[in-house]
Amino acid sequence: MTAYITLDQIDQAADAIRARSSYSPRIGLILGSGLNSLADSVQKADIIPYGDLPNWPVSTVEGHAGRLVIGELEGQVVFVMQGRIHFYEGYGMSAITLPVRVMNRLGLEILFVTNAAGGVNSDFVPGDVMLITDNLNLMGMTGANPLMGPNIDELGPRFPDMSQAYDRELMGIARQVASKENIQLREGVYCGLSGPSFEGPADLRFLRMIGADAVGMSTVPEVIVARHGGMRVLGFSGISNKANLDGSTVTTHEEVIEAGKVISPKMEKIIRGVLRSL
Repeated sequence: MTAYITLDQIDQAADAIRARSSYSPRIGLILGSGLNSLADSVQKADIIPYGDLPNWPVSTVEGHAGRLVIGELEGQVVFVMQGRIHFYEGYGMSAITLPVRVMNRLGLEILFVTNAAGGVNSDFVPGDVMLITDNLNLMGMTGANPLMGPNIDELGPRFPDMSQAYDRELMGIARQVASKENIQLREGVYCGLSGPSFEGPADLRFLRMIGADAVGMSTVPEVIVARHGGMRVLGFSGISNKANLDGSTVTTHEEVIEAGKVISPKMEKIIRGVLRSL
């Protein structure tokens, strides 16, 4: 029998955060591989390592700092996850999405998700930022959906709608900000796979055929849980490498972290602009 996270476990973590921070954040940010720098700009921050929180999974991946940064950014009170937890690290789906459940219980209304992703769309180049307009939930289609198990009615309905997983109004603001900042903002569908192996050429040809523009190993479970709880979501992928459709190149995690250095300043400008306009 799979162990599912209970409302009590979620509330234990939420209470531990309330005990260490007097802020009442409205907006959450989950920062992906190599995209940690935005958290360092949060002012008057309360910093809580994941390991200090009950039931909270600990990040084991290089490029993920593994701490909460709660404070002020562009006039908003933000709850920043500096590093996320992935399904491939060995945690169950309900464990890796516990942080989003906790945000829900703390009263957050909006979630920004960011990730490093491989470009499947042949027009995309490393260093591009892609606005996520929709996602392909290949993890969930094959049985790993974070909403499996008993539904917690206090958090959301048994069968939540995912027809507008990414908030159209927030997407519109992001487009305006990118245009004003002269940043080319790509748009497309993000495909979430379990990882941790990078995709092979046949995988990538298949993904391109079914409509994926970028592919990664995160984000989709978090978005499902956020929408289950009624949060509005805005998502960005940093394109860290070009799809290897013919098997001629090798993809490495180091390359993903390196690309983050080019992507971070662009993504940061867009996110700051959206925060200012909220």
